Amino acid sequence: MLTGRERFGRILRHQPVDRIGLFEVFWRETAQRWSDEGHFAPPESVGEHFQLDMLRTGSATTPASWKLLDLVADLDAPTEVVEETDVAQLTRDGNGALLRWRKDGSGAPEHVDFLVKDRRGWDEHIRPRVADPRTYQRRIDMANYRATRAKCADDGVFFCAGAVAVFDLMSPMCGHENLLMGMASDPDWVRDMCEVYASTTIDLLEILFEREGLPDAMWFWDDLGFKQRPFMSPAMYREIVFPSHRRLFQFARSRGLPVILHTDGLIEALIGQLIEAGIDCLQPLEVKAGMDLLRVKKNYGEHIALIGGMDARALISNDLDRVRKELQSKLPAVMAGSGYVLQVDHSVSYEVDYDTYKYFVEKGLQIGTYR
Repeated sequence: MLTGRERFGRILRHQPVDRIGLFEVFWRETAQRWSDEGHFAPPESVGEHFQLDMLRTGSATTPASWKLLDLVADLDAPTEVVEETDVAQLTRDGNGALLRWRKDGSGAPEHVDFLVKDRRGWDEHIRPRVADPRTYQRRIDMANYRATRAKCADDGVFFCAGAVAVFDLMSPMCGHENLLMGMASDPDWVRDMCEVYASTTIDLLEILFEREGLPDAMWFWDDLGFKQRPFMSPAMYREIVFPSHRRLFQFARSRGLPVILHTDGLIEALIGQLIEAGIDCLQPLEVKAGMDLLRVKKNYGEHIALIGGMDARALISNDLDRVRKELQSKLPAVMAGSGYVLQVDHSVSYEVDYDTYKYFVEKGLQIGTYR
């Protein structure tokens, strides 16, 4: 019987294992609901309860303390509450970005307005602060890393250090519209942002690893697409974002660390370049955006491992027969040759019953056991 650490590491290398891996992310409200219903209780977490094979810095729930590296421009700027209603809170962060957060559930904020909208704003307000080595020590959550690394070692769980990559650092700082318009009208500006964020991230990781030791792998967040298409063409990705992705991913691999990339949306048109840049694994393969787990396995499964791709809407239905069909229609093909970790294609919703998710795990691991 392999430990989670052994199993996950072998899966990333496409080596034989006893069963497919297990990983998940739960909305905070989901974990709270199931705890309130008496299925588990603190100090046990939802990830521990389901015996996940891998843990990232932070938590198996979202939102959580996931900022291992904090690349907000002004570290001393408090989050300012600009407006508050019964359903939402409008805040301004250390980048000067105005974001509206819903109170009735977890999720990404609405982008309202931005201090930075062009090269001038970047050069004036963000670049000097982010690129200042005097701030580096304060940007690293050493305690988070140390505690998670130690816990994973004690529990035999695979440990990933999580960091936000360049596109997901730019988009909440200046907004998708300003960013994408900049890629078309001023690509040198966006390329400079990519390079600064990549260089600073590498500098911070070097400090962290020297002080606290290496993780088992690097996990990068970088949402590159939305429903039915990437945010940019493959040619534009190649020209502007790819060089900084390659720097980040090759830095990790130079330390012997496999690279797992989280990217939402339909990004199949970019997978070949992402493999070239250095990813070893892709997650979460968002079905409702147009990603097809079986197609990605067929076209790229020899080159990368895959996490996710199980339609979360099947679990939201709480129809166990539908959940079973989702598993049976995909698992036999994607587990072939190793290289697959079971997960839904999006964080587990508050609408999913505990018994439904328990069935998903038990049935999935039953089908996913190698004979």
